[in-house]
Amino acid sequence: MADGTATPPASYYQRHIFFCLNQREGGEACCADHKAEDAFARCKSRAKALGLLGPGGVRVNRAGCLDRCAGGPIAVVYPEAVWYSYVDQADIDEIVESHLRDGVVVERLLTPPDVGR
Repeated sequence: MADGTATPPASYYQRHIFFCLNQREGGEACCADHKAEDAFARCKSRAKALGLLGPGGVRVNRAGCLDRCAGGPIAVVYPEAVWYSYVDQADIDEIVESHLRDGVVVERLLTPPDVGR
């Protein structure tokens, strides 16, 4: 830029969703106990079917503990930093179609801001 400040580079992905797949020992609550791996696979499959994956589009990633276990299962979408608690495949489909494709947050699935571990 003319004033000497740098223009930040464009993001490689438009949106990046992380699914907590953490498995805890000793019966402690964790996302893995709520079919988080299935939700991750569903999200990746739906995003692929809709042509959303890849540079300039969407990246679907596994994550370890995101430290919001009480709201689990949990996923978070960046760059918006929107946290979701989901229940089933229909919820995942709605996140993919509404947020990842159309950029519209799914209000009914938002994790309450005070929910932690």
